Amino acid sequence: MLAEEKYWGLILPILIATIAAAILRVDLLLTAVAFLTPLSTSLQELGIYNPMGVEMALPTEPLLFGLMLIAWIRMLSDKELFKDLYKHPISILIAIYLLWLLITSISSSMPLVSFKLFITRLWFISSFYVLGFAWFQNKNNIHRFVKAYLAGLCLVALYTILQHATKGFEHEAAHWVMSPFFKDHTSYGMALALLLPFSVYLIKWNTQKGWGVLFSVVTALLIIALVLSYTRAAWLSVLAAVCVYVVLKLRIRFSLLLTLISFFVAFVLMFQTDILMVLEKNSQDSSDSFIEHVQSMSNVSTDASNLERINRWKSALRLFEERPHLGWGAGTYQFNYAPYQNYYEKTIISTNAGNMGNAHSEYLSALAETGWPGLLIFLGLVVVIFTKAIVLYHKLEDEKEQRVLLACILGLVTYFTHAGLNNFLDMDKASVPIWAFVAIIVVLDLRHSQRKVEA
Repeated sequence: MLAEEKYWGLILPILIATIAAAILRVDLLLTAVAFLTPLSTSLQELGIYNPMGVEMALPTEPLLFGLMLIAWIRMLSDKELFKDLYKHPISILIAIYLLWLLITSISSSMPLVSFKLFITRLWFISSFYVLGFAWFQNKNNIHRFVKAYLAGLCLVALYTILQHATKGFEHEAAHWVMSPFFKDHTSYGMALALLLPFSVYLIKWNTQKGWGVLFSVVTALLIIALVLSYTRAAWLSVLAAVCVYVVLKLRIRFSLLLTLISFFVAFVLMFQTDILMVLEKNSQDSSDSFIEHVQSMSNVSTDASNLERINRWKSALRLFEERPHLGWGAGTYQFNYAPYQNYYEKTIISTNAGNMGNAHSEYLSALAETGWPGLLIFLGLVVVIFTKAIVLYHKLEDEKEQRVLLACILGLVTYFTHAGLNNFLDMDKASVPIWAFVAIIVVLDLRHSQRKVEA
């Protein structure tokens, strides 16, 4: 085949090895996907365009599709293993979430786009929530997954920092130096923040000095990469995780926390005009200076990134007003929002082409694309995940399990805080670790419930 210049023949041994792993050692395939996810690249980044306009992350999404089929076979053949998973409140809400995505895909303004996104959600959840649940029954596999993902992410971080160094660590270069592995600095910053709690956890978990030093270096690398990413939303998400860590460690009562949050929201609503006037006085744009870049977070008068985000949010709300119940269909925001922009709200980075990102909010994206029921279901799922995890954290007696759970909670806090400002659940970089963390929470919850029954 090589003599005939049929180079696609090189894929055959890889394909045979993958099929063999799927049949004989699916755990190796899951580990490989975890490692390859940060290193995956899209067809667009590779310069491959197809007439159907289908975008795909290689090599992970074809592997995830295969893992989805394996998950379905396992679900049918090993009902005893998964029976407790089906009954869990998180699983029930995930099923409702997928059902509503399917319904809104049928009514979508662009059914093909919506069904493609629905299928990607299916393979993410099937692979790393359903199969992940079976895989994580062995505690060691939790560490295998995290270490594999961290290994891939560290390679990307090293590559990005070296690329950035050749550009003098300039702010503008920070937007694209992680290409072709991440499409922009926001998704890159999200992944760094998401795995940072687990890298810290691994320092404490590994009692051997060599491993402790290694993961200390990994943690330092992630922190440096996060700072150099110039991703303000990711910085805020890490701060939110630190706050949640303090709350959990101090065992602050939920009722007190809810009261404080209510007072804060009431304060913002009462003085929103005065707050907006103060924010409009801030004219500090994004900058190479770390301090100035932090100051630019609250600039809603001249910072193009902040203003464009507000423009996208307002467009999402206008889309929702036109189709409040079923929305426009999953994944269709970027193709429909252009006419809903007001000319006086556009910025120098605004576009009508639908090629510069989504609604810049996981929550407003759900509202515009799946209507108010879709947003309520998504919020309900997030609330149940955190409620189950936090309640379980205080009940666990095994210190190692408690630390694993804490890393999951803090990692998810970084994502769902970041989700207010960006949305990445359609990407393998985010969905693979997020659904894996949720599966770990369910495994620990069911294990704790089983111990109570046995006691």
